[in-house]
Amino acid sequence: MNLNRYPLWKNLLVGFVILVGLIYALPNIFDQDPALEISGNRRAEVDSSTENRVRQALGTAGIQIKSLDVGGGKLLLRFNDSETQLRAKESLETLLGGDYTLALTLSTDVPGWLRSIGALPMYLGLDLRGGVHVLIDVDMDAAVSQALERYNGDIRTLMRDEKLRYSTVSTQGSAVVVRFNDAAQRDEALAKIGNEFGNLLLESVDSDNIFQVEARISRAEQESTRKFALEQNITTLRNRVNALGVSEPIIQQQGDRRIVVQLPGAQDPARLKDMLGATATLEYRLQDTEHSVEDALAGKVPVGSKLYRTRDGQPILLNKRVIVTGNQITDASSGFDQRSSQPAVFVSLDGPGARRMRNVTTENVGKPMAVVFIETRTEVRVVDGKKVTRKVPVQEVISVANILEPFGRRFQTTGLDSPAEAHDLALLLRAGALAAPIEIIEERTIGPSLGQENIDQGFRSVIIGMILVMIYMAFSYRIFGLVADMALMLNLVLIVAVLSMLQATLTLPGIAGIVLTVGMAVDANVLIFERIREEIRIGNTPQASIHAGYEKALSTIVDANITTLIAAVVLFSFGTGPIKGFAVTLFIGILTSMFTAILGTRAVINLVYGGRRLGKLAI
Repeated sequence: MNLNRYPLWKNLLVGFVILVGLIYALPNIFDQDPALEISGNRRAEVDSSTENRVRQALGTAGIQIKSLDVGGGKLLLRFNDSETQLRAKESLETLLGGDYTLALTLSTDVPGWLRSIGALPMYLGLDLRGGVHVLIDVDMDAAVSQALERYNGDIRTLMRDEKLRYSTVSTQGSAVVVRFNDAAQRDEALAKIGNEFGNLLLESVDSDNIFQVEARISRAEQESTRKFALEQNITTLRNRVNALGVSEPIIQQQGDRRIVVQLPGAQDPARLKDMLGATATLEYRLQDTEHSVEDALAGKVPVGSKLYRTRDGQPILLNKRVIVTGNQITDASSGFDQRSSQPAVFVSLDGPGARRMRNVTTENVGKPMAVVFIETRTEVRVVDGKKVTRKVPVQEVISVANILEPFGRRFQTTGLDSPAEAHDLALLLRAGALAAPIEIIEERTIGPSLGQENIDQGFRSVIIGMILVMIYMAFSYRIFGLVADMALMLNLVLIVAVLSMLQATLTLPGIAGIVLTVGMAVDANVLIFERIREEIRIGNTPQASIHAGYEKALSTIVDANITTLIAAVVLFSFGTGPIKGFAVTLFIGILTSMFTAILGTRAVINLVYGGRRLGKLAI
């Protein structure tokens, strides 16, 4: 009589798992509201005064807020519809200016007690939630060319520091070529360059009393440079997306030179595309006051100088030698200059950049220093009736000011056109510079309506598949089939709960994995129930048949599910995004189905039939 009774601890375990599953699956039934997330830059904080200003501004504009939450240095506003959300963003951009970042997003209306225990809804992928999909190509050859240019500048500096008499330093093809008029100077330079840059391949080439050293980047370093450029671009793009406030972004490498960026829920695709592809940065150079700008305009540009133009078109002569670049900027925030009230970017440098800036400004107090704004813009022209897109580099001097006193790590840059430009430039500088130019070669925007349609279709497929399986089980196995149906519903709840606890991203392939799991979940129960029928046919008692059915079918169930688990692990290990999503839900579904089919149904059957004298079983 005690064959089919669980000990108390096992019943409590099953009950505990069911309770936890219900709690952590619960957040997924709440709707997602259009929301606006406000976060402060380095020089601005989100506090109670910010909250009051926002409430007052939206109240004056007649914009109704569904709810407002403050926490974690951010202000989250929820609205009833997307139109109200966009109106609020336009109003607050004028109010808050460049000191704050405003990000359009979606926020679920989960009660506070659920959020306090970490019960949050699972993320929805791009195909369900809508958003932007971008495929980016990285110019790997440009990364190698940039490395050559850096070596060009470093070798030129080394020649000057070591007081070696050279003729020219230039980049020719895949080599930096240093020319000398004297063989002795060439030999000394060869030794110095070899000691300073041991990773360069050096070669002496002489012809017609011209002695030169050719420095080339090794093939191994070229591959390393390309790999580093791709990795740094991924990091930079991730920083830019995070700074914009897009939640659950997917940024990953595809192939040898491409990057896939998926931004679920993104509602401002044009701005996101501009910020992803932007290459804006700054360079700080001393102004050349010793030579004539008129001579430079006539074509006689001094060797160590370069001709630029200001934003109003005025020519200006700057030193070629760069003091610091955007790569050495560790932090940047936008604001306003206290003296002129002009838009400004407040910049912080890393250690080497700060030392170089302090040394240069100490030696050149009273002399003018210029800030060069560098950006790659996209121009579209019509050629032979077809639109042709090309990248145009733009270099403008945005500010020229005398160095009043030495400075190093932190300073400010003015001369920008608007607070919006200052804000965008600060965002780009803070996120880091791209290690190599990029080109957006594919862009797809999925609207929220399409995402909702996908969600509805996926939901219907799960429900229809589940109902058909439940009808079949109830018809074939009667009471035992109904118990299996309860386990099937619990299995679906547990899958959703686990996905929510892991904060996994659910996609359409993930829904396909759930549908497949729903069909497979009853396999274990079919094996168990058929085994019970077989035991009854050979004359065993009902209680003994139940016990034998679960015990003898266990090894077959475990073997069958382990092989499927192995397949899921392989799919996750070697697959890409959609395949990984399918593998995750399949893996979780197999584990939860084994729990519900073996422990769950056994607990219910024990409660119904355990300890009773039975003449027959409804199976």
